[in-house]
Amino acid sequence: MASSGSGDPLDSKRGEAPFAQRIDPTREKLTPEQLHFMRQAQLAQWQKVLPRRRTRNIVTGLGIGALVLAI
Repeated sequence: MASSGSGDPLDSKRGEAPFAQRIDPTREKLTPEQLHFMRQAQLAQWQKVLPRRRTRNIVTGLGIGALVLAI
């Protein structure tokens, strides 16, 4: 049997994957290094989805503009 800290991604008893827990920096006492890492991770996630969001916003704007011109 694998313990929870053995690196096994599945809970051997229930067969479920563990959930990620969101960390609230105002409640948790984090070091400056941990805060910096969190900011870098959030920035990387934001930059990853930015092009898709920009495209979606442009398409939505063009669709609304076409609808307004058609009325």
